[in-house]
Amino acid sequence: MDEAELSRRFPTGDEECLEEAVARYGQALLRYCHHILCDYHEAQDAVQTALLRAWDRRSRFRAGTNLEAWLYKLAYHACIDLLRQRKRQLFTPPPPPARGPDYIGPELREALGRLTAQERGLVFGRVMEGRHYDELARIYGQSAATLRKRYERARGKLARALTELSDTETEKEVSP
Repeated sequence: MDEAELSRRFPTGDEECLEEAVARYGQALLRYCHHILCDYHEAQDAVQTALLRAWDRRSRFRAGTNLEAWLYKLAYHACIDLLRQRKRQLFTPPPPPARGPDYIGPELREALGRLTAQERGLVFGRVMEGRHYDELARIYGQSAATLRKRYERARGKLARALTELSDTETEKEVSP
């Protein structure tokens, strides 16, 4: 089933469409939520919540529009709901994963922890997934220009955090 057919049939309640959406987007949504929440198990919960909401609200989805962007938007809101529920303001790094394509070193992990959930989501969307601002605009419900500016600010904030962390590490190495 191609993207257009999936988007057209999803609102009809065809369970095959839900299975196809999970197969097609599930892993990408999980990576996205993991980078926002910084916790794999919470990311699984967020994806499950987003997919359940999508199924429950399928009649609100306009057939023929971008199903993937709608699912990402639901996933983003599920992540924000989890962050609010847990009243977690600080980034708690999960145990370091095995080195692989999604590996993030401890210094970068700490620097990412200084960003807000939306900033982490934007950085992940642009850098890891290569999404264009128009796609991100559909996900976040904001203009592409606004997100471009927020992304640039997040990049600057991340660069400053990395510089601070690097300077701190250098001072530790130099101090007797």
